[in-house]
Amino acid sequence: MRNNSAFVFSNDYLTYHFHKDHPFNHKRVQLAKELLELSGALTKQDIIPARMATDEELALFHDYDYIDAVKRAGRGGLNEKAGQEYGLGTEDTPIFKNMHEASSFLVGGTLTAVDEVISGNKDHVLNLGGGLHHGFERKASGFCIYNDSAVAIKYIREKYKLRVLYIDTDAHHGDGVQWAFYDDPNVCTFSIHETGRYLFPGTGNVNERGIKEGHGYSFNLPIDAFTQDESFLHVYETAVREIAAFFKPDVIVTQNGADAHCFDPLTHLCGTMAIYDRIPFVAHELAHEYCNGKWIAIGGGGYDMWRVVPRAWAQIWNVMKHGKPAAGAIPVQWIEKWQNESPVRLPANWHDSEEAIPEIPRKAEISEKNEQLLKSLLKYTKPIR
Repeated sequence: MRNNSAFVFSNDYLTYHFHKDHPFNHKRVQLAKELLELSGALTKQDIIPARMATDEELALFHDYDYIDAVKRAGRGGLNEKAGQEYGLGTEDTPIFKNMHEASSFLVGGTLTAVDEVISGNKDHVLNLGGGLHHGFERKASGFCIYNDSAVAIKYIREKYKLRVLYIDTDAHHGDGVQWAFYDDPNVCTFSIHETGRYLFPGTGNVNERGIKEGHGYSFNLPIDAFTQDESFLHVYETAVREIAAFFKPDVIVTQNGADAHCFDPLTHLCGTMAIYDRIPFVAHELAHEYCNGKWIAIGGGGYDMWRVVPRAWAQIWNVMKHGKPAAGAIPVQWIEKWQNESPVRLPANWHDSEEAIPEIPRKAEISEKNEQLLKSLLKYTKPIR
């Protein structure tokens, strides 16, 4: 099996920064990149520079009036009323200087990944700066200004005419991407996430199936709060393999939020690093089974930026480039560099210790509820007649 992968990065990713106390902090990308470099898994030859997306590319999904509003907001020229209309200046998505430029680099990084993969230059490409799946056509939402996933999939459809399977493992429902392609039979979206009964954005039910020609191409697994590894991996892997067999994609795009971990402060799922070993491994297998290797992976959520996200995101690259996740000790140099800045003790190993895993009294009940959800979803993976 040919292994030809690339890692998209730009220091401009770090300019996507709301304020120092905001939970979304793209230093996560830098931490993951340096963890890979210090472990010897990522070299300069692996890295491709990101570019800015053009306004015309952003407009494949976003409204031009919205793009203009983002530009004005980043220059201090958008009043509060207009900002609220566009979801800008909210608690979740505050305005910051040059926000259009910063956001455009995240989108451009994902478009760079698309071109590298679909042109045949690379089999797999990772852009950890992307994955902002809550952005809408004319409104920011949930820390997301421009929706790089939606722009990239529109770009794939218009430029390359390929059928896209979008897989979203963020703990929050991938709502912006789902709604963008809700009527499109050439884009199949699958999101596994914590149930919206407890968590933003409150959508992503099993019965959200698509409309018009797109009916039957939207899949959701809203798993129960406090779900642990065994149940998560069972329902996820069973579902995603069935969905891939049903849809038979030409290219796979995976959004890799790292907020289903028990340490994450914004969600209630109870996964460990074991799920972040397996998620990219399954995507890698499916890409080679259905798409001749064509796999674009992007980042997403994840709010324990010190202990969880760097390890989880680094494992995507380890699987892409080396065919398996890393194990054993974290490089001491990485820990020594960052420990003084981290408010928590950095992990010494790639995997979590047994003591880190909470005991969940309702584990059997939660697993049974998730199994029933899986059965409901699998009814829809039969061929559409």
